[in-house]
Amino acid sequence: MSFEKFPELLAEKNIVLSSTQEEQFNRYFELLVEWNEKINLTAIVAKDDVYLKHFYDSLTPSFYFPFTNQSVLDIGAGAGFPSLPLKILYPDLHVSIIDSLNKRIGFLTFLADELGLTNVSFYHDRAELAGKNAMHRENYDIVTARAVARMSVLAELCLPFVKVDGSFIALKAAGANQELNDGEKAITTLGGQIESNHFFSLPVEQSDRHIVTIKKIKTTPKKYPRKPGMPNKQPIV
Repeated sequence: MSFEKFPELLAEKNIVLSSTQEEQFNRYFELLVEWNEKINLTAIVAKDDVYLKHFYDSLTPSFYFPFTNQSVLDIGAGAGFPSLPLKILYPDLHVSIIDSLNKRIGFLTFLADELGLTNVSFYHDRAELAGKNAMHRENYDIVTARAVARMSVLAELCLPFVKVDGSFIALKAAGANQELNDGEKAITTLGGQIESNHFFSLPVEQSDRHIVTIKKIKTTPKKYPRKPGMPNKQPIV
């Protein structure tokens, strides 16, 4: 996909970008490549690939889920994916990002300022620790995560932040169905219920993608999340 086709592909989903939004995505790309020379943000730097595999891919939850002015927390967003492309598309979102690497927080802060994004907050922390903090715990309408961990681990990192009746949206590739089977106990234990699993192919390269939505139906038990590293070492199964 050439980056020029980015607006056309979105238009097929009834999403029309303004000239301002197109410029924001272009500046996002420029800063991503510039900062990537100083800190490791992404292995994908070719413009066409960034537009397809980062920008378009980050926007795919909006094909299935209604974004308006909700509070969104992105766990392990790295260079801001998926939450900042979603913020560009839906300016009324209130976006927060928690990331464990302070250098990435520096990039995200600079990026948001350069793009003129408001109502964005960035926190240098581990998800396991922030999930115990009253400032964050069960305080968000939506929590997102993209390519962070398998579902049995991801549920423990993300669901503690979701309000009851809120949603956890996971962007997954091939293998999502097996992950959901393996992670069902963790999801239930942490107060979640699988609501939907939308499958599609990413344009051009035709790679498998899933948008998994998990509804928060009850409060997460106080013992979760466990201390840093534990969810990955001993996932709830």
